[in-house]
Amino acid sequence: MKITLAQINPIVGDIDGNKEKIIAAAQQAKGSSLVVFPELSLCGFPPYNLLGYTDFIERCEKAIDEIARRCDNIPLLIGAPVRNTSGKGKPLFNAAVFLHQGKCQIFKKKNVNAYFEPADETKILQLGCMKVAVTIGDDLYNIGDDEFLMTNRIDDFEEKPEIIVNLAADRFDYQRAAKRREILRMTALKHEIPLIYVNQVGGNANLIYDGGSMVFGYMGYVVKSLPFFNEEVATFDCELFISMKREDNQVIPSKMELIHDALVLGIRDFFNKQGFKKAVLGLSGGLDSALVIALAAKALGPENVLGILMPSQYSTDHSVSDAIASAENLGCHYHIVPIKTAFDAFEETLKPIFKDMPFDVTEENLQARSRGVIVMAISNKFGNILLNTSNKSEAAVGYGTLYGDLCGSLSVIGDLYKTEAFELCRYINRDKEIIPWHTINKPPSAELRPNQQDTDSLPDYSILDAILYQYIECSKSAEEIIAQGFDEAIVNKTVRMVYRNDFKRFQIAPVLAISPKPFAMREMPIVKK
Repeated sequence: MKITLAQINPIVGDIDGNKEKIIAAAQQAKGSSLVVFPELSLCGFPPYNLLGYTDFIERCEKAIDEIARRCDNIPLLIGAPVRNTSGKGKPLFNAAVFLHQGKCQIFKKKNVNAYFEPADETKILQLGCMKVAVTIGDDLYNIGDDEFLMTNRIDDFEEKPEIIVNLAADRFDYQRAAKRREILRMTALKHEIPLIYVNQVGGNANLIYDGGSMVFGYMGYVVKSLPFFNEEVATFDCELFISMKREDNQVIPSKMELIHDALVLGIRDFFNKQGFKKAVLGLSGGLDSALVIALAAKALGPENVLGILMPSQYSTDHSVSDAIASAENLGCHYHIVPIKTAFDAFEETLKPIFKDMPFDVTEENLQARSRGVIVMAISNKFGNILLNTSNKSEAAVGYGTLYGDLCGSLSVIGDLYKTEAFELCRYINRDKEIIPWHTINKPPSAELRPNQQDTDSLPDYSILDAILYQYIECSKSAEEIIAQGFDEAIVNKTVRMVYRNDFKRFQIAPVLAISPKPFAMREMPIVKK
């Protein structure tokens, strides 16, 4: 018996396109006893409120009928939304649809979210002489007491299956690949059953899916694996289930390699899936913009990325030269657009109101907003999509100007702490200098006033990020963080800044999620005390 893993990259809402992708993969897998696709692969994941439109579900149903007709002799297991006809509960199930020779069998997900009705039935798929347990997403996880794990669907089956199949749409974070593999391995070992895991790949707005589909044998060894961050359709022989040999290529990449590849995929799919071609960004000569232009050039091609240098009277010569070097090292086009004339015009316009009030953060923000107006104008005029360059440390404490340096349609590194941004730059430079080393090594500065450095307003990033990690990723209280040895005043100031700036984070562009606790999934009330 041969089973095919179809690790595909669906587009949310593109039911016709996804249908054709499914059919193409199925045709490629002719002769397989089963072809397995990811969770909700027909409609794309996550579909959110599209599920509330009747025509959306009708189009899914028509697509299933067409797939069944065109792939009649190929056994398929496809993720799709299915109507709940019981008249009770939510109107839809998150389901796996089995299609073969006119037969259609539905397997429903047990653990669901606000859009789907949970299912209690535990049907076995009879595949020839093989009993298959069909599970979807986190139905499978039950090892230990980790919040990542749910009730294991396999415990519910009255008769023991001989294979477990899991259709997944498991989002990427840099810890998840290793964690996922261990959970699946322990599940296979616990039940002494081979396990087939098929995950989707691709970026859908802020969410990134890394693929990494796997097959586990009886002994919990990975006997077949698919790559991270790439589509692939691969067939394996079920005789491998008894193999005790691990796959040689089952090494999970390093944290920085995973993050780099995830961000490149996230940028590429954000553009490709919406029909965008070209990007623009403000290029300051600082670390963050140098990192973003390097990632964008990798994702889109350097010829499709435009850097805009916008020096002010406070910009240093090395900032301009570093920004030029960033663009030229990559082969990206750039323009130099000084902001002094625009800034002076704003000051003159506001002088009757501000009178002789002293220079303060208002004038600093006017510079940032002057830059925002310029890059947005270029975006509008030429159709380049503006990339935001703010990092997670800045987003956490509100170190950014709304309608200024927080402008953008996509926040590329908004889930990457500043210390991680430094680390990622060094990873990119591992073979040769792409990001100027001077940019990496110089003290960070917004350059909005004479001799300004980030440490004038913030703790050193190594301290700030350690506190933020404990507070955000580990959900520790200020008291618990202080007990770890951090300075009490710095901790309390940092926590206050995080609380006070939810209103800014609510307004910024979608952030490519690469951490276990991205802000986009940290739902907090904006007004609170």
